[in-house]
Amino acid sequence: MLDLEVLPGDYAIARLPAGSPLPAGFTEAAAAGQDVISVTWTPDEVSILCPADQVPEGASVETPWRCLRVAGPVQLALTGILASIVTPLADARVNIFAFSTFDTDYVLVPSVRLGEALAALDAAGHRVSTAGTV
Repeated sequence: MLDLEVLPGDYAIARLPAGSPLPAGFTEAAAAGQDVISVTWTPDEVSILCPADQVPEGASVETPWRCLRVAGPVQLALTGILASIVTPLADARVNIFAFSTFDTDYVLVPSVRLGEALAALDAAGHRVSTAGTV
């Protein structure tokens, strides 16, 4: 059983062409805020997960998503954390976008599927705190 928290607000998953720099001011705005932002550079793309109102101009965007954070920190040696979350969501046919940090894991679900996702996670024995965000 895991404890998860639904973060406030809608999130976006964005894509910029490979080698793209972050727009001017993006890093500073991210550092000054309280939101979760993840940037991943690969040889094929730059993927950005950010609050829906902070999407870089010109990016391909999928929105709105809701972000769930696993209460952490979670030890890197533990296994099956993401599997225990994504399996019930897959069984409920809720698509996800997942990423991990050093301290914990995050799973995003489409905003329109949040209710179904919460029900599936509850049925799997997870505790999900919405703290007034739903």
